[in-house]
Amino acid sequence: MVKNIINWLDKPQRIIQTNLQIKDTHLINPRKLASQMKEMGATALVFNVGGIYAWYPSKIDGHKVNEYLPQDFDLLKEVIEACHEQDIRFVARLDFSKKDDVVYLRKPNWFVRQPTGLPEIIGAERPGNWSLLMSTCLNSGYRNEDVAIPVLEEVLSNYDVDGIFFNAPHYVPCYCEICKDKYRNRYGVEIPLDRNLFAVDWPSSCIRDNMEKMYKYIKRKSPEVPMILYYNLYKDNLYARMETTDILCTEPQNILSEGHHRIPEFWKPALSIKLGRSIPDNPPPLGIVHSSPGMEWRHTGLPPAEYRFWLAQITSHGGSIWHSLTGIPDTITDKRIIETVTEFNRSVSKVEMYMDKAQTLAQVALMWTADAAAEGWADGLINCQIPFDVLLQEQATSERLTRYKALILPEGMKVTDDFTAILSKFVEEGGHLISEGGVSEQPELRKLLGIVGRSSVSEYLTAAYLRFEGANNPLQVGMEDTELIPHRGKVHYTRPSNVKSSVLATLVPPFSPLESVGAPPERASLPVSHTDIPLCIHHGSGLGGSVYLTFSLSALINEYKLGEHYGLVSNIINIALGEDKMVEVTNYHGLQMSMFEQSGQWLVHLVNGVGRRPLATNIPLHNIEIKIALRGRKIADVRPLISGESIAYEVKGNHLVLRLPKLDIWECLLIEFQ
Repeated sequence: MVKNIINWLDKPQRIIQTNLQIKDTHLINPRKLASQMKEMGATALVFNVGGIYAWYPSKIDGHKVNEYLPQDFDLLKEVIEACHEQDIRFVARLDFSKKDDVVYLRKPNWFVRQPTGLPEIIGAERPGNWSLLMSTCLNSGYRNEDVAIPVLEEVLSNYDVDGIFFNAPHYVPCYCEICKDKYRNRYGVEIPLDRNLFAVDWPSSCIRDNMEKMYKYIKRKSPEVPMILYYNLYKDNLYARMETTDILCTEPQNILSEGHHRIPEFWKPALSIKLGRSIPDNPPPLGIVHSSPGMEWRHTGLPPAEYRFWLAQITSHGGSIWHSLTGIPDTITDKRIIETVTEFNRSVSKVEMYMDKAQTLAQVALMWTADAAAEGWADGLINCQIPFDVLLQEQATSERLTRYKALILPEGMKVTDDFTAILSKFVEEGGHLISEGGVSEQPELRKLLGIVGRSSVSEYLTAAYLRFEGANNPLQVGMEDTELIPHRGKVHYTRPSNVKSSVLATLVPPFSPLESVGAPPERASLPVSHTDIPLCIHHGSGLGGSVYLTFSLSALINEYKLGEHYGLVSNIINIALGEDKMVEVTNYHGLQMSMFEQSGQWLVHLVNGVGRRPLATNIPLHNIEIKIALRGRKIADVRPLISGESIAYEVKGNHLVLRLPKLDIWECLLIEFQ
């Protein structure tokens, strides 16, 4: 399938989605709505069009028309025309994931079946006079040739839409006859009753088969109309998604309604956008942020401080913002939402022209394994203000890695022989490899890490410590006043290979079992205060080298979030980058920093998420010092794009040093060169 070379979504956007309630249909005034979108800074509107309800007079059998539509004019057509008059693009939102019980009674073969043969009912106890909604099968005719494609034909033939967005295109486990036959034909076995035993690629392949039909039809009918499709930070194949769409969107929801102890990690939007940007030569991913603190509270807004922080991560890490609202401005009772969206879009408008086609300046790449170990490293890097990119293993080619100085392999990552050869070339040419925990017994990989012999693994250690070894230890910078820092977890016993391998830290084994660590203090002395068991080995190889941690630093960060463990992350990166380190920023836990280059200009984004989340107030940060290696360039000007205020800076040697007097939520510094 030949993709559009250029479409309007190649440029940064400010998208607003109005999730409409059918009973409010009579309140939609097309021209007023378009004017409100313009006032709120939207460049595009995502509007309900079809699927569960048709928002136009559809003639497709099984496509239920919203019974509240006006009878004297075509609401959809007038909304599209009003948007275009305001120079706002119109994206048609389609959702074929559910249908009501009347359709089920007529076409039961379109619906998901549980192993018992019963349909899956959504919201059976919903109050009010509603029909039942039931999940439709992704492989059925409803979501393919019988309804979905005819709806696309109807919409594209009759309405001047600028894009197609499929909401909820996800796979729901189904045991209908269509799915049973498809599974049997694909894998040669019966579909397992336990969904945990499905073939790994079954859900993804079903989505792909369905979306491929939609995409091919759109490209045949209206090749100029881009299609938008979700990707997931944890459970997706980006390349499979891109084969069936023009642009990717992601939805890092800030679900506070699940309770404080399950609050999403503060870096979720940043990491989601980083993953979406990992595919080269692709438009910037679209980051969808819901205005509510959870769908059960969708009629109110996120706390404004938390909301602004979440939004700022999308644009500052290189994505386009997509606001998702419940209703239209006239039906939104929490006016803080409208104020926050409007103010944020105003800030984005000051930055977006500089971020158009901007490329990352990160010197560090994190191999993304979509597990807790990768999360721990992401947490550590972000909290240490270290710009980084994420890569999938298939993206980490020798050519791609030449732009990075450090590459992180999280614990548990499987390394093939081919990838080991790529890593060897990376290190030989000056890169640094950072690895933790158990590693493959491949001789070449162990040689890269500066270790010999087979490793054995300890029991889970508690009441243990990491000891810094030697004077002027680069791993100990900022922690010179302590010899020991806390350690927990398993250690992979190994030994350094040669004189090029230096042991920077060793294990101090447990002084007590857990039940007696507190009493009596008279027996708290360390039975063994020194060992030669390595916890951190720095090894030189070729023009580069490696830092190998025989334990899981990512697990310590995930579980304990101690300053000393973040200090290890910072110092490991400093060892890897050496004199080539490009940027240093005053360290604040919760401060995010990213860097980009566009047309010879540099952009430094700072996002303030300091404080206990969910943020009730934005706590300003003061006098943030930023030191940037100029690499022979001469400064012409430095200015904050969002605040517009002047900023003092000076050149010291080959470094630009500037101090940002105050950071409320988000600032973008533009650095221009002579």
